Amino acid sequence: MDEEMKSLHKNETWKLVQLPKGKKAIGCKWVYAKKTESLGKDNVRFKARLVAKGYAQKEGIDYNEVFSPVVKHSSIRILLALVAQFDLELAQLDVKTAFLHGDLEEEIYMSQPEGFKVAGKENWVCKLQKSLYGLKQSPRQWYKRFDRFMIGQKYTRSHFDHCVYFRKLQDGTFIYLLLYVDDMLIACKSKVEIERLKTQLSNEFEMKDLGEARKILGMEIERDRAKGKISLCQKQYLKKVLHRFGMNENSKPVSTPLAPHFKLSASMSPKTGEESHYMAQIPYASVVGSLMYAMVCTRPDISQAVSIVSRYMHNPGKGHWQAVKWILRYILGTVDVGLLFQQDKVTGQCVVGYVDSDYAGDLDKRRSTTGFVFSIAGGPVSWRSILQSTVALSTTEAEYMAVTEAIKEAIWLQGLLDDLGVQQDHVDVHCDSQSAIYLAKNQVHHARTKHIDVRFHFVREIIDEGDILLQKIGTADNPADMLTKPVSLLKFKHCLDLIGICKIC
Repeated sequence: MDEEMKSLHKNETWKLVQLPKGKKAIGCKWVYAKKTESLGKDNVRFKARLVAKGYAQKEGIDYNEVFSPVVKHSSIRILLALVAQFDLELAQLDVKTAFLHGDLEEEIYMSQPEGFKVAGKENWVCKLQKSLYGLKQSPRQWYKRFDRFMIGQKYTRSHFDHCVYFRKLQDGTFIYLLLYVDDMLIACKSKVEIERLKTQLSNEFEMKDLGEARKILGMEIERDRAKGKISLCQKQYLKKVLHRFGMNENSKPVSTPLAPHFKLSASMSPKTGEESHYMAQIPYASVVGSLMYAMVCTRPDISQAVSIVSRYMHNPGKGHWQAVKWILRYILGTVDVGLLFQQDKVTGQCVVGYVDSDYAGDLDKRRSTTGFVFSIAGGPVSWRSILQSTVALSTTEAEYMAVTEAIKEAIWLQGLLDDLGVQQDHVDVHCDSQSAIYLAKNQVHHARTKHIDVRFHFVREIIDEGDILLQKIGTADNPADMLTKPVSLLKFKHCLDLIGICKIC
């Protein structure tokens, strides 16, 4: 607690004043944590943090804007793919007490912290000059302060992800910085440039140098520099999830995320009070939420399964719970599966995309599923398995709508890579529907296609410009197939091999 108070005073977070008339002071509390250092379990650090009771803040008086961007997971994977491809140095930094660096724009008063009231001024309050943990606007103010600093150091902020910064060096190479709240990844060919940036950051903020990147946001980074490989997995996180929800060595693993016999629909939701009472005891939303985080970070293989079970979060039934347990059993046998990026001399720095759709697979509203995956350096960097927003009247329309979503993602990926100095003439997007490709390339307006919404026809303009090439691929070799429906074990393993998802740790 003394350490925290020293840090707050050093930072001039507040000054003591008498509370002005008509103003209210918000409270504060101490939050304690035991932190296990990476060296071992015996090395425990006791940490105290002073947190403002932000829930007492009133909108329009104590805060206005609160949104703060964080780096997209796709951007992190793209950076790791580029590190593998160009053999870059990769460092990680952490900002100590990040939120204390933000400057406040509003007038906020807070009561003095317990145990540290100034003698003789017990009734005075702290007028906050810097943001504090717990305040609604803290993340936003910290981001604005960091952004100002990076722009001042002649770095450019990417138009496609506001937490990606880069600068072109004199020798033509680039230095990149990715920011996720207080975690940073820095990549560059030159160690000297990385050290220079670290020094600049340390002069401005209190930093903790974590050395070579090993773990970010629960994702473990393994690097084999000699072979030009970088892998990303969530072994520790998934083990915790399995332990938390009672999956142990007695549970039987399965080999696919969802078997074809699961035909989930809203009709499986509880119909009697007894069933509702039973499902109320089940942590359905917690399990699906935990699986969803794994899916977003490193596990495209469970995208389709998680996409289906998450549709019934509001009112799950026993059948839905069986499907969720099946996914957990699949995870049990594949905790050490992750993404692998490796130096690829042929298509390494190029983005390659695969798209597919499953016609009318949703049993409730008969909507189709879109699935796409994009890879760089042999590993997936962006993927999605999602229900389409409207009902498609034919397989061609379903595929065409899926192609639209994939092309929107391809444009974003191409833009981000262009910002990062990786030039690519065009992005190849592979689709296994010949009729959807014809429809995208030719202005065909006959009776079968005139009902397709105008917004999906922007694909044609993009393809005419030549930035995206839509190409035919055989269904057997399309890895996006596993993102739209349950597939056989043989096909599933083939899809995983095609995009670099394999056993890692």
